[in-house]
Amino acid sequence: MNFSHDVIIKPIVTEKSMRDVGIKKYVFKVSKSATKNAIKSAIEECFGVKVLSVNIINVQGHFKRQGRTGGYTSAWKKAIVTLTANSKSIEYFESVV
Repeated sequence: MNFSHDVIIKPIVTEKSMRDVGIKKYVFKVSKSATKNAIKSAIEECFGVKVLSVNIINVQGHFKRQGRTGGYTSAWKKAIVTLTANSKSIEYFESVV
């Protein structure tokens, strides 16, 4: 398996995440064990862009109920990737907008 595809799970496309596409900020769901350096190299390898910075957010699971029983959804990690000013944009997000 390719290393970069193990780190990046999927892009996150919401109204809030698409608001910053114009300033080259993109949001991805990443592996829980991924570091900032691993995410940076995976994004550069997959999309052929230059990464300026990576910010990571650990999203906790939310409590959900189904009748009398309750449980938590799984926790996951979100990465906000900022590209350099002279880098090209990621085509996937441009096609969604």
